[in-house]
Amino acid sequence: MELPQPTAEGAGPVLVRRARPSGQPRTQLRSVSLRWMLLGPPLFIVMLTVIYPLLSAFVTSFRDWRLIYSPNPGPFVGLANYSRALGDSGFLNALRVSVEYTVISVTLTLLFGLGIALLLSKPTRLNVFARTLLILPFAVAPLLKGYSWRFMLDPDAGVYARMIGAVVPPLRGFVWLGHEFTAMLSLAMSEVWGWAPLFALMFIGALGSIPAETTEAAKMDGATGLQIFFRITLPLLSPVIFIVALLKVISAFKMFDQVVVMTGGGPGDSTQTLYYYVYQLAFRNLDMGYASAAAYLVVILMAIFAALYVRVLLRER
Repeated sequence: MELPQPTAEGAGPVLVRRARPSGQPRTQLRSVSLRWMLLGPPLFIVMLTVIYPLLSAFVTSFRDWRLIYSPNPGPFVGLANYSRALGDSGFLNALRVSVEYTVISVTLTLLFGLGIALLLSKPTRLNVFARTLLILPFAVAPLLKGYSWRFMLDPDAGVYARMIGAVVPPLRGFVWLGHEFTAMLSLAMSEVWGWAPLFALMFIGALGSIPAETTEAAKMDGATGLQIFFRITLPLLSPVIFIVALLKVISAFKMFDQVVVMTGGGPGDSTQTLYYYVYQLAFRNLDMGYASAAAYLVVILMAIFAALYVRVLLRER
């Protein structure tokens, strides 16, 4: 760029050219290098701990590899492992158990979460203090929740078992984890205890966004509390309910920790979820090829739910 510069004798301006700032390309090069230096280690860790195991398991799912016979991968068998899983009664039973557990867990979590939200929706001092405590159960590790519920349901020394036995004497000494239905219900309640408070916080935020004029107008028209809830509150909460329900479905299908420490898949195979069944195939039966195929069927199922969840989130925006 040329700028006029005056001369010493006043003979008029002399056009001079401004020099380009030096070092700009070098600065850009340094910025790119710094960017890759910062991103390189995390990307390498992700490749090493996530992408490589996924690709290795995908290749293994097409092999006949049983560690009990050989430490080296066996020959390729095509889709034989996948077809075996779709016809395996154990895999289908684990799928049925996971669906049953998901239905019970999601339903109870939504009901308890919505009930807690309705109780704590008014901004009183006690309610504000209670809201701050709601996040604590969700912060507890799943394995710790499983151990806690196992001891609390112990028929001899468990706190919950004794409380229920005191209220309902015929249930005194009842083995809650020794029967199919009560074992499933106990697993679901251990998860509801952690998730319902989190859902309650979400519902409290959604309830606060409902215009007060709407409910006041309904009250002036003579609507009862139940009518306001079912005809105004619940329809306005339905988008939030659908989103959190999808989130809970994804979490419920991944149930593993509590099954390991509370029931071990029993009694029989009544609480053997998909993740626990894949774990048994891989680390007890040592059938790595079949376990990889079963795991990828679970991954495909989870990917469908995750895609639906993301689609709903984007549509709500």
